[in-house]
Amino acid sequence: MKDTVHKGSCLCGAVTIRVAGDLPQPDACHCSQCRKQTGHYFASTDVPESALTVDGEEHVRWYSSSGKVRRGFCNTCGSTLFWDPIHHDKIAVAMGLFDGATETTLWSHIFVADKGDYYQIEDGVLQKDQ
Repeated sequence: MKDTVHKGSCLCGAVTIRVAGDLPQPDACHCSQCRKQTGHYFASTDVPESALTVDGEEHVRWYSSSGKVRRGFCNTCGSTLFWDPIHHDKIAVAMGLFDGATETTLWSHIFVADKGDYYQIEDGVLQKDQ
């Protein structure tokens, strides 16, 4: 792991994050839950929980979208922050939180069978129906 640290925050700055090490390639989820939560699709990178530091945790609110997953957002500005599969050692961090260059690229689109009809995916990146 490099000495790289990626920093970011929600829109209002009440929640700030630091991720130690290189960011894994993100994916873009087009499922109906992610689209409803974000207003479009959700691009995120899965990082080890041990690599993530969150300041302002008292502003993070969690919504249990299923028995297996909870979704984190800022209770002040409403920014989408996390997708957390319960009982796993990784957490998905929203790509939009990061300040500056992330030095990674999108590797796949998932749940494209559920994507909105108002846009096309034409970036040449791998697409998975589920």
